Amino acid sequence: MADPMDIVVLGLTITSSWGNGHATTYRALLQALSQRGHHVTFLERDVPWYRNNRDLPHPAFCDTVLYPSLGRLKRDHTGTIRRADIVVVGSYVPQGVEVGRWVCGNASLPAFYDIDTPVTLRKLRTADYEYLHPDLIPSYQIYFSFTGGSTLQRLEQEYGSPCARALYCSVDPSLYYPEAMEPEYDLGYLGTYGSDRQPALRKLLVKPARQWSAGRFVVAGPQYPVSIRWPANVRRIEHLPPAEHRRFYNRQRFTLNLTRADMRAAGYSPSVGLFEAAACGTAIISDAWPGLETLFYPEQEILVGHSAEQMLTYLRDLSEDRRQTIAQRARRRLLSSHTAGHRAREFEEYVTRLTMAALVCGHNLPAQEVKG
Repeated sequence: MADPMDIVVLGLTITSSWGNGHATTYRALLQALSQRGHHVTFLERDVPWYRNNRDLPHPAFCDTVLYPSLGRLKRDHTGTIRRADIVVVGSYVPQGVEVGRWVCGNASLPAFYDIDTPVTLRKLRTADYEYLHPDLIPSYQIYFSFTGGSTLQRLEQEYGSPCARALYCSVDPSLYYPEAMEPEYDLGYLGTYGSDRQPALRKLLVKPARQWSAGRFVVAGPQYPVSIRWPANVRRIEHLPPAEHRRFYNRQRFTLNLTRADMRAAGYSPSVGLFEAAACGTAIISDAWPGLETLFYPEQEILVGHSAEQMLTYLRDLSEDRRQTIAQRARRRLLSSHTAGHRAREFEEYVTRLTMAALVCGHNLPAQEVKG
């Protein structure tokens, strides 16, 4: 185990899971790091939409500080940043470019954690520097990415990252596990509305529901337009906090995993829900994307859906023994490779190697002065 570190994270949110996938990722990783003896501070911008929907206002595993403005952040926490062993800035942090310049100018080891890597790269291509500027990337000593594969080489070769490494999302198996209960749904989907995901949801869940009136379906997640007309056999749940995710997955025979268009095109971008469902022992049907086979073996640990007809074949014709076998294999793979503990150890290894490399070169990592 690595020596205890003082870790500071500036992320979108850890206190509210409403309408975002960041909170559950931070919660799992930071709790695992805390359990491994590290001290973690999370700095979060206090914004009304999360203030009104906080389902974990005071995480027990880290010191959480809500700051009202960039000015207050700099005034109150420059010392915090300078004392830390590593400071991680996350994607979609409000005023993220300004926050990043401040961190890179004060932290001994500044890092970026991109929970939205393909979206970030698209935004950089169109000069949309909402939370990251290309000039900042070389100043982050390590770029943790939700996307692996060739994207990592691109970050290093095209954008000048000194060190780009995959740090996928994960799951806490003490919170997500199989429970003995009668399935209530044949197929379910959990995810915030996304216009780029909606065509796949129509093809792989809504259309099968229309064609199989006896089937039982459910879609949970906020921000779906009221104009959507759901089939009568599709139940809608507006928001499902993380505390209810385990029961949700355990009430399904199959669960549907859908990937945002940018992530699907880049590949190697697993979602939190993919790992949550696997941990619960629920059989998963996923959309297709490059790199899926490096996480779960298709047809052995996960099923891949391409059409409504194929979905109905899975739902109606796959034997119960085969369904359970696939689900159990996915859970074993999850427990061997994709828990929060695995991600915490990967984080430690990356930081330790980076620090050792700097020491071998004969100096500590300096604070970077970044031009405005």
